[in-house]
Amino acid sequence: MDNDEEETSLVSTDVAKPKECLGARNVLCILGFLGFANVYAMRVNLSVAIVAMVNNTAIPHVNSSSADACPEPPPTNNTAPPKEGEFEWDEKTQGLILGSFFWGYIFTNIIGGRLGELVGGKIIFGIGVLITSVLTLLTPIVARTSTTLLIALRVLEGFGEGVTFPAMNSLMAKWIPPSERSQSSSLVFAGAQFGTVVSLPICGILCQSDFLGGWPSVFYVFGVCGILWFTIWMLLVSNSPENHPRISHNERIYIKESLKQDSSHSKTASIPWRHIFTSLPFWAILVAHVAQNWGFYTLLTELPTFMKNILHFDIKQNSFMSALPYLIMWIFSIFIGHLADFLISKRYISKTTSRRLFNSIGTYCPMICLVGAGYAGCDSTLVITLLTLAVGINGGIYSGYMLSHLDLAPNFAGTLMGITNTVATAPGFLAPQLVGHLISGNETIERWQIVFWISSIIYFVGNTFYILFITAEEQPWNKLEKLSDSVPTSPSQYGSMGGQSHPADEWPNSTQEEPASGSYKEQQQTVTSQDF
Repeated sequence: MDNDEEETSLVSTDVAKPKECLGARNVLCILGFLGFANVYAMRVNLSVAIVAMVNNTAIPHVNSSSADACPEPPPTNNTAPPKEGEFEWDEKTQGLILGSFFWGYIFTNIIGGRLGELVGGKIIFGIGVLITSVLTLLTPIVARTSTTLLIALRVLEGFGEGVTFPAMNSLMAKWIPPSERSQSSSLVFAGAQFGTVVSLPICGILCQSDFLGGWPSVFYVFGVCGILWFTIWMLLVSNSPENHPRISHNERIYIKESLKQDSSHSKTASIPWRHIFTSLPFWAILVAHVAQNWGFYTLLTELPTFMKNILHFDIKQNSFMSALPYLIMWIFSIFIGHLADFLISKRYISKTTSRRLFNSIGTYCPMICLVGAGYAGCDSTLVITLLTLAVGINGGIYSGYMLSHLDLAPNFAGTLMGITNTVATAPGFLAPQLVGHLISGNETIERWQIVFWISSIIYFVGNTFYILFITAEEQPWNKLEKLSDSVPTSPSQYGSMGGQSHPADEWPNSTQEEPASGSYKEQQQTVTSQDF
């Protein structure tokens, strides 16, 4: 805006938080929350609908006489026989259909992150949701036309949705002050869990109803919701505080001073690729992201099938019980976000310690619960409890590695999220395929034990690597104003893989303070701009 310089000169560096209860940044977070609720509802609805779409009696199973299978509950007089679907898809085909979404998703993450930084996260995030919504509306017609076309449509949905997380990271880097990042990130990204919580039971009810033909209504309802959300998003959100038409004077100054970032450089800066890929903290995020997605996507895509074929819940019970873990995750992630910001603001723990602590809670606890669920046998209450805890406590990661992109390089937060989310998309199609091959008609507890053990081991390796090498210090290569000259590399940060020592953690009450956003310590080396 024209009077930015005058406003900045009149404001001290310690700006008071605006008093309004619903500022522009809060509207962004609420609509971001609802946006992720929509995209996850459209992502997971097939996981429930496919149970109603498939004709299970036409698929050969070999576990009917196995001693390692849970007995089916005796039928009651009030129990209607299950209504079989119209598609003869075996487990491998179902795994192929469920995993195909991620083949497209993997290609647009980096593009979405960079476009969010160059063009603005508002339009990129909005278009991503809109594309997914339109294709969701077309799903019933395409499914009845050809299985191959259905797979292709799911790939295209992945293309559209792949830009959403990186684009949102770009927006949050421009809108959210560092002191609010844990709670804001938890709120926005918890929309994914809320969408799952809402969509799973609704999908179950719709599939059993006659509304719009039963299972097709799942795709019609959520497709329309996505289009309505897009309209509101485009009207109420802006790319940055500087060009928001309704933001208050105090809030704009508060955000700008808190970030201490000159956004005028963000559209022209080159990406420091060499420094990114030689940064141990960056690799810590990437490894943690891959591990998280393997366990999460295994449960997200396969939990309804496990509950139907092993625990013998009907589809209505299935959808409600499948949603319960994500309800706990949603609540837990928001609580942890507020707790993390509180502990950091009171200087009880440092940001680095906070990231390590809550990511460990969100990873090691689910690891233990998954193994326990595999050995709980046919005790459905115990299995459901352990799986609920496995998914619910996993919400701690939203105050862990999910914030590390913003910690290391807020100016490239979208690109960093794009890179890690691209690699971490591989579990989205590998995990369902692996489950399909491991089960392959053998719906037994022993086979599912293997599935849970694989996820638990990957959880352990990923988080252990993360806590060893992560830091919350801003990296030198984030400084946009230095890119035209040189970028210093700190020997006191993990920075690069050149054998540099680990930084001292910023403990509370110590004389060493964690550097403020927008500043970095004196450095000993310089790297020329030719490295970019």
